[in-house]
This record gives sequence, structure tokens and C-alpha cells, in this order.
Amino acid sequence: MRKIIYLISPNKISKNFYINLDKVLAFGNTAFFQLRLKNEKKNKILKIAKKIKKITKKHRVKLLINDNLSLALNIKADGCHLGQQDGSFEIAKKKLNKKIFGITCHNSKVLAKSALKFNPSYLAFGSFYKSKLKPNTFKANISILKWAKKNIKKPIVAIGGINSNNYKKLLLNKANLLAISSYIWKNKKLKPSDAIKKFK
Repeated sequence: MRKIIYLISPNKISKNFYINLDKVLAFGNTAFFQLRLKNEKKNKILKIAKKIKKITKKHRVKLLINDNLSLALNIKADGCHLGQQDGSFEIAKKKLNKKIFGITCHNSKVLAKSALKFNPSYLAFGSFYKSKLKPNTFKANISILKWAKKNIKKPIVAIGGINSNNYKKLLLNKANLLAISSYIWKNKKLKPSDAIKKFK
């Protein structure tokens, strides 16, 4: 099975989340799992991250921490993802060393070229579609994927409002990974373990 999913956590971690995560990752199409908790205290995120790490390890999925380099290092995660306002890329690259390091580039060739100076593991572009997770985010168009594939020799992650109806277009335009959150965790029609099966 192709590992095309870059799964992002919901904003809140419920008690049954861990069981659902185990089932979702068991399907086998997820390459990365990113823990993205914006409004939780550090101690709570640390506890959650340690529980999640056991599940990601079991399914051989890489665990990344969003926006928090110190937490990523503390729990020995597989890497860290930083947005444009999340601290020094230079320091992050140095401390992460050979671990996974991803950078958000929105819809910008300038940001992408600048990010390459820090030798990231991948670059993320988006939002390609309307996103519940980030409703006021930058809009990206398919042409940035085509440009990135020609000009950047790094894996490309597409993000923003991706669902079972629109994901194939992104893959056809050479996105390597699809960052998905709401379609899995907030789907009113499908359980997480069924929603993940729509991406093959």
C-alpha cells in the first residue's frame, strides 16, 4: 500500500482518540503523524505525545511535533514541523540534526526557495481547498505543485481541506503526501477507521 497520508491530530484529544488512532494507522497508508495542539499546556501535550509515540512506533509511522522544537527533542520524536512564525529554522535544523524537519511555505515560491537554505526534509504547501482546521489560511493553487516538482528536489506535502473527492488531483500533480485532519477526525458520516480507507 502507498503511504500517501500525512495525518494531523485533531485540536483536542479525547479519551477514545488513542483507540481510533491505532485503527487508522493499522490501515497502512499513513507515513507521518503530526501532533498539533495549539491550546494545551505543555505538560498535558507531553503526556499525550508519549502515548501517541507508542502507537506510531507500533505501526512504523513517523511522529512529528508541530511548532514545538523542545517537545520534539524531549520525547525523541522523529522530527518537527515549523511554520513561518515558529522560530529559527537554522536552530531547528542544527538541533534536529538528521531527524525529519518540515517547513510551511503556503503558496510562495520565495518562501520555498528561502526554506531550502536550511535543508528541510520536505516542504508543505497549502491551503489547496477550504480548510476547517485553518479557515483563514493562505490559498494555494495547483500550479505551485507543478513548479515545486520542477524546481525543488524535496518531497512535497499538500495541505488544506483535502478529502476523498479531491485528493487524486493533488497526487496527479505530484504531491508526495497529503496532510489530512478534519476528514478523518471530524467526519460526520464516517468513523476515523473508515474515513482513512478512502485514500488509496
